[in-house]
Amino acid sequence: MESNYNENEKYESARKRVKEIKEFYGHLLSYVVVNLFLVAVNLLTSPEHLWFFWPMLGWGIGVSVHAMRVFNIMPFLGKDWEERKLKEFMEEEERRKNQWK
Repeated sequence: MESNYNENEKYESARKRVKEIKEFYGHLLSYVVVNLFLVAVNLLTSPEHLWFFWPMLGWGIGVSVHAMRVFNIMPFLGKDWEERKLKEFMEEEERRKNQWK
């Protein structure tokens, strides 16, 4: 029974990870498509003033942070940090319960 629970837990974790990766690729695709459109509009309407860099830069920062979070390359507040904090809080709660027994 315990191994079945662990298998379900592993499956759910893997499913969640696949969903996060899929959402990132959707975000990346929309970034590319929209920015290609903005480049075209900018070059066709006012090629003397290149404004498309600004939305591309701002949104690019967001896509980069999203990628770092999904692929766990964030040096701060990544999945490892979350796991350590969860474990720390659970252990702290257990100590408090045992203290009052």
